[in-house]
Amino acid sequence: MAARAVAGGIAMYYGGAWGLLGMLVMAVGMVLFWVLVVVAIIALVRYLQRTGRSDSGSTRAEEVLAERFARGEIDEEEYRRRLETLTERRRRA
Repeated sequence: MAARAVAGGIAMYYGGAWGLLGMLVMAVGMVLFWVLVVVAIIALVRYLQRTGRSDSGSTRAEEVLAERFARGEIDEEEYRRRLETLTERRRRA
């Protein structure tokens, strides 16, 4: 059992503590906890980014194709043909 001594108003505890080993275990545990928190946040963000892209239904290639059509670089027939090709490839994947 820990004995308590009061010297000049400061309480000192002797025995029963882990000492340096206890502080080391707590420090390592705290570092591991925060590493796990950061890894979990990164994994969650990456997961949400992946699901966000698939939910929107359009890929980057389709966005570029739509931009080219909007700028007048390609006509409607070519736009529809290329869009159909992209959606077929996405369905197969």
